Amino acid sequence: MTKKHITALTPPISKLGFGCMRLPMLPDGKGIDKAAATKMLDYAYEHGVNYFDTARNYLGGESEPFVGSVLKKYPRDSFYLTTKMPAWLVNNLSEAKKLFEHQLELCQVDYFDVYLLHSLGNRDTFERIYLKEKVLEELQREKRAGRIRYLGFSFHGSLDFLRYLLDEFSWDLVQLQLNYMDWDIQNARVQYEMVRAKGLPCAVMEPIRGGALATLNDQAAAILRQAAPERSLASWALRYVGSLPGILTVLSGMSTQEQVLDNLATMTDFQPITEAERAILQQALEAYLQASPIPCTACAYCMPCPFGVDIPGNFALYNQGMGKRLLSDMEQADAETAAQKRAEWVKLWESMPAEAEAGKCRSCGKCVPKCPQHIAIPERLKELQAVLTEARKAQPKTP
Repeated sequence: MTKKHITALTPPISKLGFGCMRLPMLPDGKGIDKAAATKMLDYAYEHGVNYFDTARNYLGGESEPFVGSVLKKYPRDSFYLTTKMPAWLVNNLSEAKKLFEHQLELCQVDYFDVYLLHSLGNRDTFERIYLKEKVLEELQREKRAGRIRYLGFSFHGSLDFLRYLLDEFSWDLVQLQLNYMDWDIQNARVQYEMVRAKGLPCAVMEPIRGGALATLNDQAAAILRQAAPERSLASWALRYVGSLPGILTVLSGMSTQEQVLDNLATMTDFQPITEAERAILQQALEAYLQASPIPCTACAYCMPCPFGVDIPGNFALYNQGMGKRLLSDMEQADAETAAQKRAEWVKLWESMPAEAEAGKCRSCGKCVPKCPQHIAIPERLKELQAVLTEARKAQPKTP
């Protein structure tokens, strides 16, 4: 009997997928808020979401067992579960086999619907672990045995590396970082076209870029809200990628029930984005990029920092406060407006403990090779701290 193509499964894979990397955490940050997260996953499932994406390293290793514990109450053939093989956690075939068995146990399943080689970005690592250590051969064997139904990879590398993977090996799907910000500036369009040329479907990760495209900055947000006051900023990002041909599912890393409701409203009875809306979105993107945002998706692969710096938290606050443009904007403003802008910038940082601020970075560089976005993290932290220091210097001294 011929195996069904992944796009022809019954039930069909839902257009909205649940990315389980950003589930709500307890206030002290020590563990998943299981009550809130269970409510979110259950609600999504009950309203048509049937594709759930997790990984061994998500949420400090808690994502896989938690997602498995929630999904086990549903019929196994009613949902699709994806997890991944992290090359950085295995050194040889024996360790990879043990990890795969452990993942099945943690997720409380007998098979994975989709299994991905996680975050491929380096050909040397791919060839050392997946080819020389024969881990890819083992995963293909597991596919033939039925414990992996569909095999693919998630990608964060160069175009040459992607071309090599697509030309030399057989895959069922590819998971790409696609969103309207990365479409041109990070070659997302070219990657997407390369995958589509091979006839492969794309699972979309980071459609909202770790939440950045759900907040933007004041100028960009105003453009979108004026065009469609009733729509959330996130809905524009989801509709942009959801309108592309050959998209298997759009993964959203939801962390609140409000996000679940909003994303379901967008992706249920889906309305493709129009050409007029694309033009509006381009205007908003240009306004956002003028602020020189740091392209962080808050994946936290860079964490923990040995010096205690909250790297994703600092970058999020930097982007929220319009970053590099702040000082030049203040220089052009009158004294009263400049003082207000500085005060607003400094106020943003009240939520950031002093010991976690960018200034604590010692440029050890351990975070740099871990970043899927290839951000020069120490340099950007220095830039951020310089803006914050200037803004604080200008604050009136309290008596």
